[in-house]
Amino acid sequence: MRAFVFPGQGSQKVGMGADLAEASTIAREVFEEVDDALGQKLSAIMRDGPDDQLTLTENAQPAIMANAIATLRVLEKEGGITLADKGDCVAGHSLGEYTALCAVGAFSLADTARLLKLRGRAMQAAVPVGEGAMAALLGADIEKAQALADAAAEGQVCTVANDNDPTQVVISGHAEAIERAIALAKEHGIKRGIKLPVSAPFHCPLMQPAADAMDEALAATPPGALRLPLYANVTASQVTDPEDVRRLLVEQVTGRVRWRESVLAMTGAGVEHFVELGGKVLGPMIGRIAPDAAVTSVVTMDDIEALAEEIG
Repeated sequence: MRAFVFPGQGSQKVGMGADLAEASTIAREVFEEVDDALGQKLSAIMRDGPDDQLTLTENAQPAIMANAIATLRVLEKEGGITLADKGDCVAGHSLGEYTALCAVGAFSLADTARLLKLRGRAMQAAVPVGEGAMAALLGADIEKAQALADAAAEGQVCTVANDNDPTQVVISGHAEAIERAIALAKEHGIKRGIKLPVSAPFHCPLMQPAADAMDEALAATPPGALRLPLYANVTASQVTDPEDVRRLLVEQVTGRVRWRESVLAMTGAGVEHFVELGGKVLGPMIGRIAPDAAVTSVVTMDDIEALAEEIG
């Protein structure tokens, strides 16, 4: 069995998609369609920067999605690979869940771009800049991270946001609580805490205003039928019903990204091969969660051609 997976925020970099766009009209069409849907030249920011513009949540989220969908479309149209034929399920890390849903036909490309632009804006606006923060805990498992978050909270929000793999957990919440957690990390048997260069505290209760905004947006643009089942971030289990998908996408804004558990659930269901499209971020995580699984990360035209040959 094979799962196609899609990366989340932090995987953006200036120049992303440029080589694909140069090599393939299909990739160029994806970037143009996203530009049109958003009424902005996002493809130019992806190609040329500046970095601080690309890093803005409202740009980074649709950019990462566009890059992954361009990779997928080239694979499908030029490599002759269809996701529904060659895959058994999909999953995405945080915003990557929207990419996965676009990949299996639950959202159109234009709608996905608009939803992610709105999601990025809403997440940015939910908490005034400087009031929230996130930190990666290195050498931490979920139990150690939870104990540290509880100790550092002191009446403020400090929660596990991403359970990424057995060695990396991300916490999110009030900036002071995150600073306390970083200071306490060693006492909790954690190698170290590193503050993340993000502009808002994602996947914690402080994001409730953004969850409300997404609830409204997804009521107006609900997901359609899925060609393959999705492993949802907040439940780490399979979902196929569009109404469940909609509800879980709203919960996901404030909820934990249960990535480690999702990968274990997929391997438990028989997935032996993971294909990451549009990044090389999830591959190493999957390698640490499921060392026996085969992992292929696909970014370049060469990667696409190699995969098409391997699974075609």
